[in-house]
Amino acid sequence: MATLKTVAVVDYGMGNLRSVSQAVQHVAQGSGVEVIVTSRADEVMKAGRVVLPGQGAIADCMRELADSGMLPAVQHAAANKPLFGVCVGMQMLLTHSQEGQPGDGGAGTAGLNLIPGEVVKFDLAGRTQPDGSRYKVPQMGWNQVYQTVADGAAPHPVWDGVPDGAYFYFVHSFYAKPSDARHTAGFADYGARFTAALARDNIFATQFHPEKSADHGLALYRNFLHWNP
Repeated sequence: MATLKTVAVVDYGMGNLRSVSQAVQHVAQGSGVEVIVTSRADEVMKAGRVVLPGQGAIADCMRELADSGMLPAVQHAAANKPLFGVCVGMQMLLTHSQEGQPGDGGAGTAGLNLIPGEVVKFDLAGRTQPDGSRYKVPQMGWNQVYQTVADGAAPHPVWDGVPDGAYFYFVHSFYAKPSDARHTAGFADYGARFTAALARDNIFATQFHPEKSADHGLALYRNFLHWNP
């Protein structure tokens, strides 16, 4: 039986657990929601909501998720309850990543295929920004994120109270290209427009780090605690 007032931050050995959990715990204060960091699949299965962090190479993240025994619990969460993917935790939701392809040392990495699409690398060699400086990969720093709407609908509920074009903190060399544009919940620009947030049914995910993005990032976690897809 799910414990609806519990949020599980998944510990599979590859996430910025301390900063993510502290941010979620901060916004949960006084709400009656319990936040746990867990490496136990049964606790993820019972939780009412799940946060999937990730950092480093996606191949390592996918391997550790499987080896930790947490993969079935995360797949169950993605099918049955609100799930928030963060950074590489967002990239893992897609079908496949170019990371590890020839030139990167392999054939790429299969993702969870929860949102159809590909993860691709920034190709910005030799290009300059409007101020004349060269684009650097990885992108590291603050960037504006613009919320997307489809067919006149309102922005995704997890954006509630967050201004369109608010700044969020990014650290990444790869970005998501969902097969269906309707799964893009927000975009940013770094040499070209790219998907900065994904959403599908009960899943919401961001390439940027909400826990490193001051008040607007905390607002996303707070909204996630009360989102009922």
